[in-house]
Amino acid sequence: MRWIAAAGLVVGLLTGAAAPVAPGCPGQAAPPGPAAVEEAAGPPALPVPAEPVGGLGVCGDAVAGGGAVPVELAWPAPGAATPVPGAPVPAPAAAFVLADLDTGAVLAARAPHARHRPASAIKVLTAIVALRDLDPDLVVDGTAEDLRIEGSRAGIGPGGRYTVRQLLQGLLLNSGNDTAAALARALGGDAATVAAMTATAAGLGALDTRPATPSGLDGPGGASSAYDLALLFRVAMRDPLFAATIATPSVPFPGYGDMPGFELSNSSRFRTGYPGALGGKTGFTDAARHTFVGAAERGGRRLVVALVRGEQSPVPMTAQAAALLDLGFALPPGVAPLGTLVDAPPVVAAPGPGGAPPSPAPADPAPSPDDPAGPGWIVPVGAVVALVVLVTVVLRRRRR
Repeated sequence: MRWIAAAGLVVGLLTGAAAPVAPGCPGQAAPPGPAAVEEAAGPPALPVPAEPVGGLGVCGDAVAGGGAVPVELAWPAPGAATPVPGAPVPAPAAAFVLADLDTGAVLAARAPHARHRPASAIKVLTAIVALRDLDPDLVVDGTAEDLRIEGSRAGIGPGGRYTVRQLLQGLLLNSGNDTAAALARALGGDAATVAAMTATAAGLGALDTRPATPSGLDGPGGASSAYDLALLFRVAMRDPLFAATIATPSVPFPGYGDMPGFELSNSSRFRTGYPGALGGKTGFTDAARHTFVGAAERGGRRLVVALVRGEQSPVPMTAQAAALLDLGFALPPGVAPLGTLVDAPPVVAAPGPGGAPPSPAPADPAPSPDDPAGPGWIVPVGAVVALVVLVTVVLRRRRR
């Protein structure tokens, strides 16, 4: 019986019968701490898909064609050795994705499916829902609550009347949390809006995303990923009104009460600072740190880039995004992608006879960029031989 048990151990090592490994990468399931006060008693982390969405199972850094990430995003960040006590440690983005805006081909990534707080970058999803469910010419009344909303405001208030089109301008050009609240009222309230955002993200295959608020302010369970933000921006850019709005330098904006109308300016430094920029959306909270998603065009090629949990020192987030875009535009058009930005969730196989899901035929996955040795269950032949010899010696001694 001991021989059978020992043989079973060896066979188990050869066939991968060891304890199953949880899907995803270490620390992927939930945003890192410290948690914001608003996140108290949040729901459990979203499940991590067994197969990474878009075929992008990268945990560390990867560049199509085998290149290196730009120095602006290298670890450790220049200047990180002597942080100011109590201040955020200078660091590049914790995760990023660079992809072709039109084909969805992913060209560079760092921990693309790691969940982080999206901050105001989630307003891209808010805009998608508003553009889908509201008439751009629908008029929404401002309220006194709009004046008291936390964070950035576009400048709406009681007595003001705003079209959805204008509220989208305030949402995207000036990251207005007040215009996010007004759009949510038009959509049936915060809870209904968050539910619609959640369902929309899931329907597009953005399975790392769980919005907590329409504005991107921190809330229970709020999360997204660099992959999902790039995916959502790609979807949003297909809408002509979104694409035109996020590229607009400035627009006349209505006042309210005794407040006269004013010129609403686009606050994006990326739009004016990067040649060929199509527009971008930034975000920040103390817990999320800095986020960014945007797109640019060069030579008829359009790329989208998303970065999460970054700092503005020693390299500003827009400079980190610019370095990634430069890298992407320098890659040959035919380079093999790392994965793809999807348009829908993965297809789940229908249950087989008796209600049990069919057993797929085993496949030999390609080696991960983070594991040159290939799939984790493969045991080097030398180690197996050594184990067999050891078991044999032990059994012979026990027979004596």
